[in-house]
Amino acid sequence: MSVPPLDRIRNFCIIAHIDHGKSTLADRLLELTGLISPRDAMPQVLDAMDLERERGITIKAHPVCMPYRARDGVEYWFHLIDTPGHVDFSYEVTRSMAACEGAILVVDATQGVEAQTVANTLLAMEYNLTIIPVLNKIDLPGADIDGVRRQIEEVLAIPADDALCASAKTGQGVPELVEEIVRRIPPPRAGRADTLRALVFDSTYDPYRGVVPYVRVVDGEIRPGSMIRLMSTGRDYEVKEVGQFSPKPVPKDVLGMGMVGYLVAGIRHPSEIRIGDTITDSRRPAGEPLPGFRRVRPMVFCGLYPVNSADYEKLKASLEKYSLNDSALEFQPESSSALGLGFRCGFLGLLHMEIVQERLRREYDCDLIATYPGVVYRVYLTNGEMREVDNPVHLPEPTRIERIEEPVIRARILSHSEHIGDVMQLILDKRGTLEKTESIDARRVMLTARLPLNEVLVDFHDRLKSISRGYASLDYELIGYEPSDIVRLDILINHEPVDAFACLVHRSKAAARGRQICRSLLEAIPRHQFAIPIQAALGRMIIARETIRPFRKDVTAKCYGGDITRKRKLLERQKEGKKRMKQVGEVSIPQEAFIRVLKADI
Repeated sequence: MSVPPLDRIRNFCIIAHIDHGKSTLADRLLELTGLISPRDAMPQVLDAMDLERERGITIKAHPVCMPYRARDGVEYWFHLIDTPGHVDFSYEVTRSMAACEGAILVVDATQGVEAQTVANTLLAMEYNLTIIPVLNKIDLPGADIDGVRRQIEEVLAIPADDALCASAKTGQGVPELVEEIVRRIPPPRAGRADTLRALVFDSTYDPYRGVVPYVRVVDGEIRPGSMIRLMSTGRDYEVKEVGQFSPKPVPKDVLGMGMVGYLVAGIRHPSEIRIGDTITDSRRPAGEPLPGFRRVRPMVFCGLYPVNSADYEKLKASLEKYSLNDSALEFQPESSSALGLGFRCGFLGLLHMEIVQERLRREYDCDLIATYPGVVYRVYLTNGEMREVDNPVHLPEPTRIERIEEPVIRARILSHSEHIGDVMQLILDKRGTLEKTESIDARRVMLTARLPLNEVLVDFHDRLKSISRGYASLDYELIGYEPSDIVRLDILINHEPVDAFACLVHRSKAAARGRQICRSLLEAIPRHQFAIPIQAALGRMIIARETIRPFRKDVTAKCYGGDITRKRKLLERQKEGKKRMKQVGEVSIPQEAFIRVLKADI
């Protein structure tokens, strides 16, 4: 295969809110360009992961190369990247945009502009991409084409006349869209031919071939046998194979300027490469690396522990391999007196956390216990020092703390106007403040609110969907930190604190949270021969309590008739025995109790 001329290459991604039809539109493009035959076609071809198919969402960005012969007979090469729509996977969208010159913005003609539509459009504008808006699902009875065109112009500041109409399900309007891709999206800029620079925008791990980076070539070309260097580490490797996705990996002779593909170079360990790195020629290295990506900072933290403590090394190796495919995941070792050795992991959101745990279970066969999720707090000490605390165990003594600041987000919530009162009440319940309200059209409004990130983590999205009957959508961004009355809630079992159940909460929510954990543990811990108090405490103050009742052995079973004092004597002796047992006995908490309590809270 020869390298196609630059003016025949089009690099673009598909962006949209969840369920607006990105993956279905990608299916029609694959069929139209002849990359998959109708016989092999199946819904959401690029959503190859079982988890993506089960949940009906895109989790990973999927690159694919498609040849296309235009109506004028000229052959073009499309490099398409299908991206996720959920806010937790926005880093996948960001990385995809760095490898593109254009973006197809899909908007559901029945639902209109949603929160993530706005966020993705702003991202595309930040990367100076050419945006082609597409009104999808025009075949549905509830499609409001004129109304959604107005929303695109008023909310997104994109001319309404630029929007195309299509139905990804039936294929209507897709041929016209492909011609517009050729006409509107610019080809890649010409780079330098005398040196090599390629951007690593994703990677995966193959047990037989090692780390497989996904690259966008900016300058020069890569061939099998080339000697390359990773600019972040300075290590050299020999390229064994280069190729593109059609949609499965297909080896090629060369990856030229402007092309998107993968390479195999015997990179053995995940720590040898990072997302955003620049690959160059080891014999003629480039002077400076490509800009790369703005590093994403995790917003949600939790502990991951193996159910069997002997699997610690297996979990460590699995996390290293997984982080290749997910650069937003951060982890570091930690230990718990109750759960043993594990890792403190950082995620972009609660869905991201769930997906990571599920993929570790399925793809790496890791049986996990996850602790309660929390955020990063800034703790200012009386000596002027500032510490970032994401684990309740590391919170300093209250006498040393001057103030604690918690992360605050700006949330954009789109909802039908009849639900605005309930949504505003939900914001107030979660310690938020409403900043402004804007009408998008006759039926829908956009509410902008400031909220503590900690309040959004657990049940905010579920309650929002419930009160809006499924119509509201949420997008948020971190805007800073604010002082807050944060306290450490300890859980004591038989008067001994258990660090795995400790959490940092706002003082106003501590009592309710304490009662919830105590009730869950009451059901999860089996009964013993003695009474077990379960207490929630703020420092020395107990704010909630439940008691697990003891078993009672019938010591008077053998007493048939006779003097009543004999029965009393046996009962008193049993009472003394239970008292001694309580003083020296240890409560055995089964692993199922940790899993049940922590899962119930999430």
